Amino acid sequence: MAKGKVLVDGDILAYRAAFATQDDLPKDAEEKVEVLLDFVLEATLDFVTPDQFEVYLTGPNNFRFEVAKSYPYKGNRKAADKPKHLRHVREYMVKKFGAIVSEGEEADDLIAIEATRCGPNTIVASIDKDMLQIPCWHFNFNRKDWTQVSEWKGDLFFYTQILTGDAADNIKGLKGIGPKKAEKLLAECKSVDDLWGACVKAYDGDTDRIIENARLLWLRRYEGQLWQPPVNDDNTQ
Repeated sequence: MAKGKVLVDGDILAYRAAFATQDDLPKDAEEKVEVLLDFVLEATLDFVTPDQFEVYLTGPNNFRFEVAKSYPYKGNRKAADKPKHLRHVREYMVKKFGAIVSEGEEADDLIAIEATRCGPNTIVASIDKDMLQIPCWHFNFNRKDWTQVSEWKGDLFFYTQILTGDAADNIKGLKGIGPKKAEKLLAECKSVDDLWGACVKAYDGDTDRIIENARLLWLRRYEGQLWQPPVNDDNTQ
């Protein structure tokens, strides 16, 4: 594996640290998030130097709340679900590690943008499956394993999600279609145009719904990007 920058999903680390210390003091939450980040970075030391990492957090005004028309984006979540020290941990991560906080989008978008800028040797450290649409190296710090995602593999994952939806974010896919059935529907596809065509067929031509879901699921590759379907031979997204 070539060396590259590590882009850390700070949202996951912040939540875990806060959740694990709900009955403790804020200082304990600070120490917990340091332990978690140290673990992630130590696991990548064979491939990067200690200063080659950035931590990302999701900030306010996520554009997806405006895009979602059919169902409320993340409408299945409640504010009460957030651990007590979460805000404190996030503030500490900004101060201690220089965590980058998004504005108008998610941390996932900023990670995808930076990974695109840095190239395929970038390492995304996260347990979030949504990241697997990004062409680069991925380190899952739950399973402690590595996955290399090519551009095609990333596209295939993205279009699979268009069919299945994402229950965690309240994005409804097609009823009765899970990952295995989606895999069969896309099995003969050889290009992004093919993937798009297969989705249009599965949705019975309801392109408005496909585009809405796609814009909710797609991680931006540049600032302000709003996903567009492929047109003829132009597969730019």
